[in-house]
Amino acid sequence: MQLYNTLSAKERAALIEKAGRERLTISFYAYAHIGNPLIFRNHLFIHWNKLDVLGRIYVAHEGINAQLSVPAENFGAFKAHLDSISFLENVRLNIAIEQDNKSFLKLKVKVRKKIVADGLNDHTFDVTNKGIHVDAELFNELIEDPDTLLVDMRNHYESEIGHFKNAITPDVDTFRDSLDIIERDLAAHKEDKKLVMYCTGGIRCEKASAYYKHKGFKQVYQLEGGIIDYARQVKKKGLENKFLGKNFVFDHRRGERISEDVIAQCHQCGKPCDNHVNCANEACHLLFIQCDECAQKMDNCCSDTCKEIHNLPYEEQKRLRKGKVVSNKIFKKGRSEVLKFKR
Repeated sequence: MQLYNTLSAKERAALIEKAGRERLTISFYAYAHIGNPLIFRNHLFIHWNKLDVLGRIYVAHEGINAQLSVPAENFGAFKAHLDSISFLENVRLNIAIEQDNKSFLKLKVKVRKKIVADGLNDHTFDVTNKGIHVDAELFNELIEDPDTLLVDMRNHYESEIGHFKNAITPDVDTFRDSLDIIERDLAAHKEDKKLVMYCTGGIRCEKASAYYKHKGFKQVYQLEGGIIDYARQVKKKGLENKFLGKNFVFDHRRGERISEDVIAQCHQCGKPCDNHVNCANEACHLLFIQCDECAQKMDNCCSDTCKEIHNLPYEEQKRLRKGKVVSNKIFKKGRSEVLKFKR
């Protein structure tokens, strides 16, 4: 049986357009003991492929982390399949605020050592001793408390385009980088301050809250459902929105607008802008913020060098790439020196 994609992203996009069906972009995670991740991976692929599910799903011995899209008409069958799996029954589903039928173009279910690359040795602390989960209403109250330290557990390229008011936003490239930095910078307040954390959908805070409790922080809280569910609760309950700008998401949309505030700037000219793009040069794919004017001027590239390469005949571009190891930087946010206005 075929357990992998056979269509290219371009072919899949054409099929989605032709089908004309509305799709829902969804994310969820669950920590659980999975004895054989490969068998579980294959089980998911077989069932979800039939339902035309697309997305990026990581499976490990410690659980599952999923970002995906499913045709709206198949949502009931998809939810029923989740509920048939003991540890996924009634799992919280974060449904995107801004829908895009092309948020994902392939179904990728991968076995990983961990569902989030945190660099932690889970055997050294109790990963189940997590912080207190709070909803949007209590979260709003907590972050107004002068005894609260509000920490963004995401990376620099995420918080750059959007974050909560007065949040500490570590200037880090990866989640694992942030863990020790935050502990070091806030070490003096382990006893007297409330440590309140948030991330995109909640998964990073699940592990981080247990880690910080292990490290001696006495009052640890985390935003249930992350920014995605916060925005939904704010709208549903008529609460004050304390998030500024966009929420970065790891699919082709690159971001969901939570407020009208534009807090970032174009990395090439400096004008207010919060639209992430990938460099059009296939040998680069650097992710950066680019305004419409610079996109036109630079042919959607990050530098003059990439622009020159991008404008070469395609076969010549392939020849230049041949034999070179170039990592896919679609979600690897480099700090390139060519970006004059990258903070």
